[in-house]
Amino acid sequence: MKRRGIAWFAKEGLLKNNPVLVQLLGLCSVLAVSTTMTNALGMGAAATVVLICSNLLISLLRRLIPEQVRIAAYIVVISGFVTAVQLIIKAYLPAIDKSLGIFIPLIVVNCIVLARAEAFASKNGPVASILDGVFMGLGYTAALLCVSFIREFFGSGSLFGIKVLGESYPGILMLTMPAGAFLCLACVVAAVRYFSARKGDK
Repeated sequence: MKRRGIAWFAKEGLLKNNPVLVQLLGLCSVLAVSTTMTNALGMGAAATVVLICSNLLISLLRRLIPEQVRIAAYIVVISGFVTAVQLIIKAYLPAIDKSLGIFIPLIVVNCIVLARAEAFASKNGPVASILDGVFMGLGYTAALLCVSFIREFFGSGSLFGIKVLGESYPGILMLTMPAGAFLCLACVVAAVRYFSARKGDK
């Protein structure tokens, strides 16, 4: 097995194969919870914890899981960690739990988590799988924060719920609505692809 350093995982998760901005996975949650940076950070942290834990356990069990039931087994593992994360959030961060609502349990069917289990954790050792979970989770969180920064800052004139553009700032209503989420994500993806293409040309 080819040895990979932390720099390789960082480049893959944050830039080259960012799960949202390059692979276009997990877009439902990105569009739905990116109204504020608080929501984005909470969702990103929850998904990252689930990614790390599920990647680790699936990597450890990869030789014991029968090929015919691997997807079902992955979903059982992921759902167990999602339930644990949801209960912790309910207990210690009730405001985040109320704000994110159904999107925390829906991490179970988030394409990013299942894709990393199938494409990476089931084929690699535990250390590499943990690093993959960490940096794919950070890539997901970074994409969420980029979109939510645009939507909250220009849409409401605030960051993390704190007014930074003054009470007189009228806000851009469209950015706080679902159509604004699509437009913001499209602009961020387009910018990433434009700069990636320019870098490739050089």
